[in-house]
Amino acid sequence: MDTYVLLQHYWWFVVSLLAAILVFLLFVQGGNSLLLSLPKTEAQRKMMVNSTGRKWEFTFTTLVTFGGGFFASFPLFYSTSFGGAYWLWMIILFSFVLQAVSYEFQSKAGNLLGQKTYRMFLVINGVLGPLLLGGAVATFFTGSNFLVNKENITDSVMPVISSWANSWHGLDALLNPWNVALGLAVFFLARVQGLLYFLNNINDEELNLRTRKALIPNALLFLVFFLSFVIRTLLAEGYAVNPDTQEIFMQPYKYAINFIEMPTILVTFLVGVVLVLFGIGRSIFSKKFDKGVWYSGIGTVFTVLSLLLVAGYNDTAYYPSAVDLQSSLTLANSSSSLFTLKTMAYVSILVPFVLAYIFYAWRSIDNRKIDTEEINGSGHAY
Repeated sequence: MDTYVLLQHYWWFVVSLLAAILVFLLFVQGGNSLLLSLPKTEAQRKMMVNSTGRKWEFTFTTLVTFGGGFFASFPLFYSTSFGGAYWLWMIILFSFVLQAVSYEFQSKAGNLLGQKTYRMFLVINGVLGPLLLGGAVATFFTGSNFLVNKENITDSVMPVISSWANSWHGLDALLNPWNVALGLAVFFLARVQGLLYFLNNINDEELNLRTRKALIPNALLFLVFFLSFVIRTLLAEGYAVNPDTQEIFMQPYKYAINFIEMPTILVTFLVGVVLVLFGIGRSIFSKKFDKGVWYSGIGTVFTVLSLLLVAGYNDTAYYPSAVDLQSSLTLANSSSSLFTLKTMAYVSILVPFVLAYIFYAWRSIDNRKIDTEEINGSGHAY
């Protein structure tokens, strides 16, 4: 494997890892989606808002970093998806802006819209964020409606390489039931992670009891949609790339073959699934266990990382076109130059230090559980 190919695979791994971490951090959105149904008192609702409020910056920052990493390493994907499917991405980003505004203004005296309105914004972000992000990721396996013509770069009037094949500009992804299935799987996973985080972060006996009860239906719905999508993906045709000619073609059981031919990724995927199930199961059956979010969180990162690696590695088109196979994007035809990838690789050495800082900041914020006394005190509260 030459240096250029190695760097392309390296940066697909980095982008996939960022996406996997983002899916774990969506527990903030999942927790917010429960604001209207889980708490019974205003004090409990405040504890939930402050629990997620201390972590929303991590999710938002990871989302921005994921987008920036994709833009720098695979600019053709960025221009094709973010530029073509802009309605889908604009709704996602707008919902995250609503979240940021809500946390900052909901408890300020004299706020314009009132606390209930801002909390509804949190619920909207809690539903739309995971659902639409999951639907967008599903298109890596099901395909999107775009066309790519690199010869257009010489057009002095309109040098646009990528174009969307219809006027829906990304919202058409929601017309595919399998995209919706993964979107719902991510949504219910986010709710499960949010519930597990509340158990770990909030000290309220009544709320914790309701939280454990809510885990059961949300976990079951997550498993139904997740397993449906995974089984369908393994049995369906996949978008394969001829390594000699770079021609894209449909191959039966492509993603199942990828798992078999890359056993390390298969093991990572299975370990991730087991960790998620263990974190959920023990939290349901053990009334004193409150560490489930860490097992489930690590398992989520492993599982999502494995699925994305299978979508891009082993001569696979990671962003397939459903209207023109040869427009599909691969690691080879959509990446930045060798110089850019190499320069960014040096910068990526700083990533472990950033992760270490996040770990330190997280521990400092969560050095004690949130309780009613803290919420009613004189300290900062959302």
